Amino acid sequence: MKKPSLTILGCHSSIPNTNKFYPTSQILEIQGFFFLIDCGEGTQVQLKKAKVRFNKIIHIFISHLHGDHYFGLIGLLSTFHLLGRKKSVFIYAPKGLKEIIDIHFKWSYTKIGYSINYIELHSKKLEKIMENEKVKVFSIPLKHRIYTNGFLFKEKPMHRKLNIEKINHIPSIKIKDYKNLKLGKDFIINKEHIIPNSELTFDPPKTLSYAFCSDTSFYLPIIKYLQYVDLLYHESTFLKKEENRAMITGHSTANQAAIIAKEAKVKKLLLGHYSNRFPNIKSFEKEAKEIFQNVEATLPMKKYDL
Repeated sequence: MKKPSLTILGCHSSIPNTNKFYPTSQILEIQGFFFLIDCGEGTQVQLKKAKVRFNKIIHIFISHLHGDHYFGLIGLLSTFHLLGRKKSVFIYAPKGLKEIIDIHFKWSYTKIGYSINYIELHSKKLEKIMENEKVKVFSIPLKHRIYTNGFLFKEKPMHRKLNIEKINHIPSIKIKDYKNLKLGKDFIINKEHIIPNSELTFDPPKTLSYAFCSDTSFYLPIIKYLQYVDLLYHESTFLKKEENRAMITGHSTANQAAIIAKEAKVKKLLLGHYSNRFPNIKSFEKEAKEIFQNVEATLPMKKYDL
């Protein structure tokens, strides 16, 4: 089974720069499902570079309505239409995005050939916003200048793996019994003899989790939502010397992101949403490592396994 993976499409703040740092956008792949998280300018180009088929993207999550997190979305939705898309799209975003997109399509006289389903986010507490057979997604309340959500993705438990070598030694077990074994049920012979499931199957792979937190001030209440996640992306717009500016603008420092990661006991921390004031990206990583060791400053097109 392929491990879930995260590809960073863009990891810079509001203004793209000549170093090919695009605004925020990521693609998360979990068991064949592709989730687009934020959609800053240039996302289409980055998706092409990452070789992600546009038709694979069904669920799009927009954290908030500052342009560097959604200005690429209208172009992407338009491209879906130009490519003849028929499959529905689901967009999870704060109230207002539907109105923005509807106005664009109205005044550009565009009639798209597929349906867009808007799930408007408004909760100020952890809330399940999407679920399918493989994953659950929750909104995480963040603290920014406008209503903003982070997102928590959790794999669902997988089926147990069959121990075919053991099974082949028990003639009573037929192929039709495999489903119940994968679901963890014991095998019963002649309504009397019970063979424990643990003797016939192996434990499934550990379920994994990913949390996205951008944009946000240093906000300790989110720690309880991030406990033990395998991979955390937390914005680090500024360095510690600009902590006051971070507070005023509703952002965090690399130092503060590391505190969140340490207190939540996450496995790995990714930094991003860098201000152009700091051209040396490694300076964010260096600052965070003073508090939390397993940290990396993200770069465009870098892929991470959970």
